[in-house]
Amino acid sequence: MQTQTKNGLRGLLIAIGVALLALFIVRPWVTVGAGERVVLFSLSGGTLQRQLGEGTHLIVPFVQRAVPYDVRTQTYTMSATSWEGEIKGDDSLKVLTSDGQEVRIDISVRFHVDREQVFRLHQKIGPDYINKIIRPAVRSQTRVVIAEFPVNDVYATKREAIEQRIEDKLRVDLKKTDIVVDEVLLRNVMFSDAFAKAIESKQIAQQNDQRMVYVLEQAAKDKQKKILEAQGDAASIRLRGRAIAQNSRVVQYEYARKIAPNVGAIITDGRGVNVPFSGSGTAPGAR
Repeated sequence: MQTQTKNGLRGLLIAIGVALLALFIVRPWVTVGAGERVVLFSLSGGTLQRQLGEGTHLIVPFVQRAVPYDVRTQTYTMSATSWEGEIKGDDSLKVLTSDGQEVRIDISVRFHVDREQVFRLHQKIGPDYINKIIRPAVRSQTRVVIAEFPVNDVYATKREAIEQRIEDKLRVDLKKTDIVVDEVLLRNVMFSDAFAKAIESKQIAQQNDQRMVYVLEQAAKDKQKKILEAQGDAASIRLRGRAIAQNSRVVQYEYARKIAPNVGAIITDGRGVNVPFSGSGTAPGAR
């Protein structure tokens, strides 16, 4: 009796072990992690019209297959720097501006899958939506937008406007396939060697122009200074002439000072009055 009981217990334990092993092998459940959604594909009815949220869910083994999708924000980068982009090597975009200049652009697009429409993305595109949808759309819309602007706008003045326009066009384009665009970043804009040299030459010319403007401004200031000095001299001459006209003894004083500035003299005023004078002194009435 005891032997039969032991045998029965052993058989039960074996059955439980086999059942558990079968469960782990078959796995009739799926666990959805944080930032994920799972689409169920049924062998009998195709993709189910819903997605599973975070947590553990039961599924029908051998009939339903779980396909996980990341619905967190992702960043897709195309860059000339080999280790920055999704594709190794130079993966920058080569595009033409409206005036025919070739530029190379590093661009990053931040996006996420529409969390409520993951099953539709699976039906239309599938898990490889980045290579099938994201990359072609970024290449196409960037080329379209850059072709609307001349190279000088791309180089400096309208870079933010270009960035916003690419973002707007991508948002409309990718919304059709349930991809939500969060942000577009123009990370770097590079130009051909010929254009870079032209820019350098232009900057040198601008510096020369600025230097010439400075030289001309200094020349104008010097001219104005000389004019003011000449006007001052003319005014001084006029004042001296007026003083001489009013007092003839100033002429005598000036004459004597020019002849012998350090020799004493007697200046006669014509009326018999002798006026002592020294070259270093001041003649009476000359003030």
